[in-house]
Amino acid sequence: MFDSALISRFKGVSTPFYYYDLGLLENTLRRLCQESKRQDFAVHYAVKANTNDKVLSVIQSSGLGADCVSGNEIKKAIESGFSEKQIVFAGVGKSDAEINLALDAGIFCFNCESEQELEVINGLALKRGKQARIALRINPNVNANTHHYITTGLDENKFGINIPDLNEVIQKLRGLSNLQLIGIHFHIGSQITDLATFKNLCTRINDLQHYFEKQHLVLRHINVGGGLGINYHEPDKEAIPDFANYFSVFGEFLERRPGQEIHFELGRSVVGQCCSLISRVLYVKKGVATRFAILDAGMTELIRPALYQSYHKIENISSPYRSVGAEYNGKDLIKYDVVGPICESSDCFGKSVELPETLRGDLLALRSAGAYGEVMASNYNLREKAPSVYSGTI
Repeated sequence: MFDSALISRFKGVSTPFYYYDLGLLENTLRRLCQESKRQDFAVHYAVKANTNDKVLSVIQSSGLGADCVSGNEIKKAIESGFSEKQIVFAGVGKSDAEINLALDAGIFCFNCESEQELEVINGLALKRGKQARIALRINPNVNANTHHYITTGLDENKFGINIPDLNEVIQKLRGLSNLQLIGIHFHIGSQITDLATFKNLCTRINDLQHYFEKQHLVLRHINVGGGLGINYHEPDKEAIPDFANYFSVFGEFLERRPGQEIHFELGRSVVGQCCSLISRVLYVKKGVATRFAILDAGMTELIRPALYQSYHKIENISSPYRSVGAEYNGKDLIKYDVVGPICESSDCFGKSVELPETLRGDLLALRSAGAYGEVMASNYNLREKAPSVYSGTI
């Protein structure tokens, strides 16, 4: 991803900054659209993954819809050119103001997560003389086998309607005249790399389709969510996720009814690999049993390692020995704890990271930061927000 000419241009840019490879984003979207259209699937971009203006512009131009989880995300999607008719509104805690905003915008669908939410949307729609299209988000109790913070499809999670409660919810729904049930919705978690997990989801959806048919309810719309992971360990070897096999699982195992639309909500797999956080080494400090490479970027710019103990590949792009392998010509690697400047011990990007000798002033790249990097940034310690830099502009 980083050739010598690009790295040379980085040297004149103040750090830290987010570097976006828009060419890679465009190639990712091209592959995504090609493979989803092959199966006649519709895809909504999960806006929460990254709300950078240029990124949203590229995604919108590809024809994707938008999956939003707040009123401001709906506003942002519309401002970025996404059609209201391609916007779905998910989230376990929609406020009255957010629901009214979505009703006034005429969005495609509300993904509803509780009986009380149905009652609230119905009442607000009644006051506005509108009918809201809704899908029931059902908790399929499918284990995504991912980090417990980003598992969303188990019975003990706060998301969705549990299957044993469906009879009561449907009975309630039949009396809510300002709601139109158009489908069902699922999302079992994020950063899923075992495609067999999605096969299990298809099996559960198939069972539920039979259940709804017995209730004489027609589902024109099945939203299977997202969750497809990316390769954080080898981002260059798998810069674009395997969309072909991902969509093929649903094409093969999901029992689709004639005329039924199948929708997806993908975020991380769209934008994850197109951005790296570029940071400069402020100090190299010797500890009792380790060395610390102290960067000018911290958990304020990339919180995932502190929040999830997640892995991001770290590269010293200033070193002539940038990639671990034969090109080191026998040069020894040194283990560093790569940390930030924030006054928290959790402000650590990686422990015992093997790097070539790293010096004050070296540039380090924290890879795969396109999803939940810039969008989760904060100004804790009154830090200024890191700027974004784009391919072709430096």
